Amino acid sequence: MGIEYVPLETLLDKSGGSVYKLVIMASQRALELSEGAVPLIEMPKDIEKPTLKALLEIQSGKIKYVPKKSKGS
Repeated sequence: MGIEYVPLETLLDKSGGSVYKLVIMASQRALELSEGAVPLIEMPKDIEKPTLKALLEIQSGKIKYVPKKSKGS
């Protein structure tokens, strides 16, 4: 059995300090991975869940939070 837990403390700074943004980032990337996107980091063979893969990519810094520009900008 491999890694099944990614500490929140290692992820929050990657999402601008927001748990909500982190959830959006992870869910969007997990969807991409489940639809066949190639992982951006080397994954252990025993990790199959797209959500865990997405969190590990975020933790490694391969997925970054980019704020959307407002319509007035």
